[in-house]
Amino acid sequence: MWRILLTIAGALIVIAGVVWTLQGLGFIKGSVMTGVTLWALIGPLVALGGLAVTVTGLRRS
Repeated sequence: MWRILLTIAGALIVIAGVVWTLQGLGFIKGSVMTGVTLWALIGPLVALGGLAVTVTGLRRS
């Protein structure tokens, strides 16, 4: 059960990081985050963290 939850949570975190990156770079409009460089820097870090959670969920036995 934990394996599934970790994998799903990690995937959602990756998606959030990618969205934040795209908003920070100005590709996704309509938010206060749009065009703010800070989010273009935070997004990839969050996405990498989510990837680590996903991999942990997939490798956990």
